[in-house]
Amino acid sequence: MKKIIYRSQNDAENFDMKRFLKSLNKYAKISEKEAKEALADFEQYETMHVSCLVEVGMKLIEEKKGEKVAKEYFDENSEYFDEGKFERLRRITGYLVGTLDRWNDAKKAEEKARVKHCVNSAIDDAERLAALETQAMEHNIAYAH
Repeated sequence: MKKIIYRSQNDAENFDMKRFLKSLNKYAKISEKEAKEALADFEQYETMHVSCLVEVGMKLIEEKKGEKVAKEYFDENSEYFDEGKFERLRRITGYLVGTLDRWNDAKKAEEKARVKHCVNSAIDDAERLAALETQAMEHNIAYAH
C-alpha cells in the first residue's frame, strides 16, 4: 500500500482515498474516478510526499471551481509542509507568479496549453516525446526530435 510522507519519513502513513476525497469535496465535487485518474502518474511509487497530493487536489479543484477556491484548499493543506502557511509561487512561461488574476486571456490560454511536469513524474521519455508531439500538432507547430 502506498505511503504518504508529511514532514519527514518518520511520519509516513497509508494513503486513504476516502480521506483524500473528503478533503477535496469540501471545495468541489470530485468523483473517486476523477481522483484516481489524476493520481495515475503516481501509481508506480511506493511513497509519495503530501505536496504531490495537494498539487493534484489543487488541479482538480481549479478545473471545477477556479483558482481562488484551489488556493483556499492549498492554504488549508499547506500546514503539512512546514510551520505556517506560504504563498504558492509557480514559474509559468518565464514568470514567477502567485496567481493568474492579472493575466490576459491569451497568456492564460498559453499557460493552460503548456506541458506540465512533476518532480515525481512517472512519465518515461517516450511518453513525454509523444505528449510534446501531440501538443505541437494541436497548436499547429512543427516539432522535430
